[in-house]
Amino acid sequence: MTADEDDDDRGSAAASRRGRLKLKLRENLKRRKVQARERGKVGDAPSIDHETSPGGEVGKARG
Repeated sequence: MTADEDDDDRGSAAASRRGRLKLKLRENLKRRKVQARERGKVGDAPSIDHETSPGGEVGKARG
């Protein structure tokens, strides 16, 4: 094996690694976008507030 062949092997290995990293980063970005969208949907749902009375009025005690 010559020095040029070694450089080609390292170059192709580095390119392969970059390709794998690029793919993983893209998958990670997609997953994070989906998670952010899901968190946004949860924000639209009514919140559970410890001060809400059973009748639905905030801050008023039953009695």
